[in-house]
Amino acid sequence: MADPNLSSFIWSVADLLRGDYKQSEYGKVILPFTVLRRLDCVLEATKAAVLAEKDKRDKAGLNPEPFLLKKSGQLFFNTSPLDLKKLMGDQDHIGENLRAYMQAFSPAVRDIFESFDFHTQLDKLAKSGLLYLVTEKFANIDLHPDAVSNARMGAVFEELIRKFAELSNETAGEHFTPREVIRLMVNLLFIEDDDALTKPGVVRSLYDPTAGTGGMLSVADEHLASLNPDARLVMYGQELNAESYAICKADMLIKGHDIANIIFGNTLSADGLLGKVFDYMLSNPPFGVEWKKIEKEIRKEYEQQGYNGRFGPGLPRVSDGSLLFLLHLISKMRPAKDGGSRFGIVLNGSPLFTGGAGSGESEIRRYVLENDLVEAIIGLPTDMFYNTGISTYVWIVSNRKPAARKGKLQLIDASGFWQKMRKSLGSKRKELSPDHIEDITRLFGKFKASTRDGVPISRIFRNTDFGYHTITVERPERDAKGKVVIATKGKGKGKPMPDASLRDTENVPLSEDIDTYFKREVLPHAPDAWIDHEKTKVGYEIPFNRHFYVFQPPRPLGEIDAELKACTDRILKMIGGLTK
Repeated sequence: MADPNLSSFIWSVADLLRGDYKQSEYGKVILPFTVLRRLDCVLEATKAAVLAEKDKRDKAGLNPEPFLLKKSGQLFFNTSPLDLKKLMGDQDHIGENLRAYMQAFSPAVRDIFESFDFHTQLDKLAKSGLLYLVTEKFANIDLHPDAVSNARMGAVFEELIRKFAELSNETAGEHFTPREVIRLMVNLLFIEDDDALTKPGVVRSLYDPTAGTGGMLSVADEHLASLNPDARLVMYGQELNAESYAICKADMLIKGHDIANIIFGNTLSADGLLGKVFDYMLSNPPFGVEWKKIEKEIRKEYEQQGYNGRFGPGLPRVSDGSLLFLLHLISKMRPAKDGGSRFGIVLNGSPLFTGGAGSGESEIRRYVLENDLVEAIIGLPTDMFYNTGISTYVWIVSNRKPAARKGKLQLIDASGFWQKMRKSLGSKRKELSPDHIEDITRLFGKFKASTRDGVPISRIFRNTDFGYHTITVERPERDAKGKVVIATKGKGKGKPMPDASLRDTENVPLSEDIDTYFKREVLPHAPDAWIDHEKTKVGYEIPFNRHFYVFQPPRPLGEIDAELKACTDRILKMIGGLTK
């Protein structure tokens, strides 16, 4: 049976639900049932052996769990004599039998069904008189591994996830990153390590702190398998939304992965993988989401642990927590001496430039640039995500930069690399084609300044190019006669009193000497001014668009005049027509 048939069969269950369920709720029934049937089929061959083993170990008074895992040959088991086919034999007790069957799974699997809130759906189906019909549909489809491989089952399950994400458009974007954006990020993540990753038996760890339905983990896994079928990616993740968490674990379980490392909860306030570090990381945290609800925990960690915690460099404003995820990922990097780490994160524009010198945002940028952690920032086209049309940027961050990139940052403007989608989904109207992904990956890999149709698309900067000193320029207070007022006490005694209303600030590039700048830019206009050196602060910002701005000269004056004249003549003619 080809994949489309399999997913269209599963989809046909939707016909039963129509009327009792809203379209956007179909997934709440179909996804957990698909998982249930797949696991049911996977365990069928070892069921008798597992039950016999349980009986034997129970009698000996031993914890049967490790023995049952061994007997099932999987990373999970079920200790009920029931299965979906047997459940069909007792129509009157389908609800309680189904529940008893689900309770008999090993804890990690039970957790998936609980996170799906599957019990609520079973009640709802029972009330609508649909429980037996739906269960029967699934009991009759063959999802045995010999009929449907893990890879094919994974593909079907992903197609279903995507379909349901599209149907419930209002929330799709929160838990769903477009596949082609992930592919681009995975390409950029692995490109410098292709040689290392093709060695036999290589094992690498990958972590996503905002795992959603597991898309980033899946695509990275596929990519590595295509480079090297013997390579193994051990996947870790944490997710806050219960349903997405359930889908992520189910998807991984279906593909034969260990799900012990997928954690439920808020990564920022309760890191579920404390003390762990990883080779690779990927994340698409929520854009511009405030962190008021967890402010207490975050501030406590910042104040009490400083650089021993995750947020040592500083805290961004409460209205946008994106940079907290950046800091969280940095804390999860394997130390450079142990092989180092690389990660990709999608952020909106605000982390690039929000906040002046001394602000939390500027201090975080200062930390990542002064520690030479950012390899590249890639500006993506607008309208790429399901729930927002804003501009987005992929940051590639590493503590093991290749020699050529040391001390430097590459900016790539890929905002022109897109094709229109046949049918837009929510705010997503544009997509990257495989060629676009290839082109952007090549620009990154070449690490050179490049243009496209005469317009710059890749530029290389020194990290220090983004830093500046904010200096405070003071001017003296004058009395009614215009005479400078001299301070009589305090540390400024004997010196001119500064006039707060004339106080000004100037940003001086780090590469320039402050006094030289002051003499050139300030003194000619205000010969009585001076710098209050105690107030000087260092700031960093990355004005991405300014570096790709191309000046369009205005048209010749004669051309504009001629156009205006033609326009005025037309208006006069029309007025003439009205007065007749």
